[in-house]
Amino acid sequence: MKVSYENPVNATTPEADVVDPVVLPLPRLRRRTMLREIVETVVLVIAIYTLVNLLTERRIVEGASMQPNFETGEWLIVDRVSYFVGEPQRGDVVILDLPEQEEDLIKRVIGLPGETVEIHDGRVFVNGVEIDEPYINASPRYRGSWTLGPTEYFVLGDNRNNSRDSHVFGPVDRKEIIGRAWVIYWPPQDWGIVPRYAYDDVLAPAP
Repeated sequence: MKVSYENPVNATTPEADVVDPVVLPLPRLRRRTMLREIVETVVLVIAIYTLVNLLTERRIVEGASMQPNFETGEWLIVDRVSYFVGEPQRGDVVILDLPEQEEDLIKRVIGLPGETVEIHDGRVFVNGVEIDEPYINASPRYRGSWTLGPTEYFVLGDNRNNSRDSHVFGPVDRKEIIGRAWVIYWPPQDWGIVPRYAYDDVLAPAP
């Protein structure tokens, strides 16, 4: 009886045809990848920072002219986007950059372009209609009448008798309005969205 066998040393198996994978210089590859990730992260941070600063600003409230709704030391995020695509509305709390003022001012929009604002007997009238102002705690003690031009706005401080505003320096031009106070973000106990009051339902002409 013959016994046949294969020499395992010379046998051809599937494993013998497998080619070893190429070994890459992993340390160098990792360094390049890490450097690229760092550069991309820095570029992204710069882009986001630039975009945020283009669309918003930060301001700190100083003074009592907007009491009781804004206090000294509160930090605000100012929305600039709304006024890129639209116009200031009555009731908006806006930041002003006036050439005659050293510091930016914070005031509330009361009169819109083309309107007539009158203040007398402790009340504010727009085009002859008294407006409801639940956000003030004292009626104005001054009086006057102002007719606004096509790009002018009439602004007042909420603390009516302790505010330098349009009743002192007159209407402000559209280009002097930086943006709208959007969020109070400091101190934490005051955090919140700045409310917007609407009056146009009262001032709309009768059908």
